[in-house]
Amino acid sequence: MPTLEAEQEIKKSQPHSVVAGIDEAGRGAWAGPVVASAVVLPDDLADDLGINDSKQLTPIQREEIFEVVNGIAKDIGVGIAEVDEVDKLGVAQATYVAMQRAVEGLKRPPTHILVDGFKVNFKDIQSIGIIDGDAKSLSIAAASVVAKVIRDKLMVEAHKRYPRFGFAIHKGYGTKLHQERIQKHGICGLHRKSFEPVRQFLKGEPLTKTIFDD
Repeated sequence: MPTLEAEQEIKKSQPHSVVAGIDEAGRGAWAGPVVASAVVLPDDLADDLGINDSKQLTPIQREEIFEVVNGIAKDIGVGIAEVDEVDKLGVAQATYVAMQRAVEGLKRPPTHILVDGFKVNFKDIQSIGIIDGDAKSLSIAAASVVAKVIRDKLMVEAHKRYPRFGFAIHKGYGTKLHQERIQKHGICGLHRKSFEPVRQFLKGEPLTKTIFDD
């Protein structure tokens, strides 16, 4: 289970620092935005609140932890990179844009940012990359839950506009169902035209790549 160890190590040498964990959801999806969240947790938070990497939680558990995080967090910021930005910038840069917007959405700028994976350079803020950070850092884990729940809600709303594609079920990821719906109905405004499976369809080729990522 993730802990506050990384956050506390920073606080030991810099007691007045503000440490935010950041993570994203939707990077690998075929459709929909990339959503990032930055979360600042209290220094004395208990480790037994059930906060964990969003991928290790069921949808119901994520909803419950989302409410817990919203109730205890000192600060939460959310950033979104829309589909046209993903297609224009590429998913890596669009993810950075979403993360930067999440940081800018915090009420108080952090002094340090803990990032899941490799270090990301934020404007005037020191960042630390932690491999498997969502399984190690409580702040990153909290951010992963917030980003995932918000993005899932956006895709459920998208399902109302585009019911034929099943977005409420697969949330835009490359599942077999999503692949079948694209083959049958084509694509819509939420599909990422720069992603190879969608490009395959646009070129009239059969979809050969199915990746499920929840």
